[in-house]
Amino acid sequence: MGNEAIAYGAIEAGVQVAAAYPGTPSSEVLSTLAGLAREKGFYAEWSVNEKVALEVAAGAAYAGARSLAAMKQVGLNVASDPLMSLAYIGVKGGLVLVVADDPGPHSSQTEQDTRLFARFAKLPVLDPATPREALEMTKYAFDLSEKLLLPVILRPTTRTCHACQDVEIQDGNASLQPISGFQRSPNWVIFPNLSARKHVWLNGQQEVARDSFESSPFNQLTINKQSDVGIIACGVSYNYVMEALQLAGLAASVLKIGTPYPLPAGPVLKLLQHAKKILVIEEQEPVVEDQVIALAWKNRYATQISGKNDNHSPREGEFNVNKVRSILESFYGRQPEQAATSTAPELPLRTPVLCAGCSHRASFYILKEAARGKDTLFAGDIGCYTLGAMAPLYTTDTCLCMGASVSIAAGLSRVEPHRKQVAFLGDSTFFHSGIPGLINAVHNGANITLIILDNSTTAMTGHQSHPGLNRTAMGPTDRSIDIARMAEACGVEFVRVADPFDLKTAMQAAKEALAFDGPSVVVMQRACVAQMKKGRRRRINPDLCTGCGACVDELGCPAIGKPAGSPEILDNCFGCGFCDQVCPVGAIEEV
Repeated sequence: MGNEAIAYGAIEAGVQVAAAYPGTPSSEVLSTLAGLAREKGFYAEWSVNEKVALEVAAGAAYAGARSLAAMKQVGLNVASDPLMSLAYIGVKGGLVLVVADDPGPHSSQTEQDTRLFARFAKLPVLDPATPREALEMTKYAFDLSEKLLLPVILRPTTRTCHACQDVEIQDGNASLQPISGFQRSPNWVIFPNLSARKHVWLNGQQEVARDSFESSPFNQLTINKQSDVGIIACGVSYNYVMEALQLAGLAASVLKIGTPYPLPAGPVLKLLQHAKKILVIEEQEPVVEDQVIALAWKNRYATQISGKNDNHSPREGEFNVNKVRSILESFYGRQPEQAATSTAPELPLRTPVLCAGCSHRASFYILKEAARGKDTLFAGDIGCYTLGAMAPLYTTDTCLCMGASVSIAAGLSRVEPHRKQVAFLGDSTFFHSGIPGLINAVHNGANITLIILDNSTTAMTGHQSHPGLNRTAMGPTDRSIDIARMAEACGVEFVRVADPFDLKTAMQAAKEALAFDGPSVVVMQRACVAQMKKGRRRRINPDLCTGCGACVDELGCPAIGKPAGSPEILDNCFGCGFCDQVCPVGAIEEV
């Protein structure tokens, strides 16, 4: 897989420290590294958030070690504070920042383009088209980082991250370079006068990077003398272009770009000399297209340059072969082929759903019932539990970004004090960015209730560790942080821990929390079903069932339905037993 290839590329480059926060589509980079860290002799960690991960990697790079930080594109927002300053400070050892973009998006709040961030931070970025190229680019990125004394961004997208390809890897341990160690210097301390001087240096490094990219093997120009059309294809879009040209029977000169910023002038100018019109194919923003237009204007080429700026290709969504073929045929003046009309019926919509037996469903149900009759708003957060927004739970009214639920609820409480504000937050997200919001709510006396959904893992991204667990990326540890005690340390006076599958006790805790004047916290504690053995499945006793539908209409568990018109528990029942307690007539029993 592409993410595994990046990890092996880092190992072959001699990585000595790797840190990340999980997020699809980037998670497997650190997962792979962590699994090999002890064998290969380097350090790997799941950091508490992306900012911390980058700072850990930067600290190692200050001492001359080769380091890597990994995250998804929205994670870069969290890490942007150290990143912007790090561009001015620079590094000593190679530092590669892997940021996986998610055009579509498939599993993200945004489909932002990290290449724009790279340009903003004035850092070079590499755009792999295949897993094999991702491995080679990772090794190249470490060398480039040490040459430029700057972090280098590797930006795979979802298709490259999760595509699979045969890739040759080196056997045995990479030869780890000796670490020279941190050497004191005023240049490590970012005072304004240093920033003013280093900005000049940083701008100069843009041209050094551009010159390095002139001879990069990741940029390839193929001239077709029989055609006056040029195609510039970036990253994974190159694969779509080559297949689409073949399928459509079209001829063109093709420039593959793997180093989108700063764009090397040489191969682009060669294409401008040959082609009368050029189409730039890149997902998301016109990062390369804008640079090509600037190069053409600067060198006085009258070549027609098309792409996003003249609406030949969209700025939104993910490309594929069919989309690119349609774009190409339109550019060539052809009428795009109409897709054959399908006689098969459309597939039914399959909305995402919490797993059968998920304790989050119980927590949402409990809070909804505890707040019944009250004017209550529910602020949600990023994780599996965002699905609290779905029917029939309807207990997520807002969702912005990691850790925002606490602060959103606090803000709402200031302008709508007559409403009770409830925030939901996962255990990993609590450590990631929920603690500052909770401290702020306590300090300013916000009247909110925070429900921490503690399922003892980072479930949504593949069950990675976090500080509340007795394991790290590299194995067991005897140190873990108790969430309830942490909430108390933040100054919360009302803190309760409850098992959401104990309906009576958890309901009482929820009601008391909602009635408390000031910040209150309930930790709903029950391990994720994906990490537990199944219990005894349930069935509905038809002699007792009244057909009220409470089990179906109130819970929305995928193991309960009405396939024959009456409530029925299906074979995918996990056996959590929560529906037993919800049934008003006791009709649900163990098989």
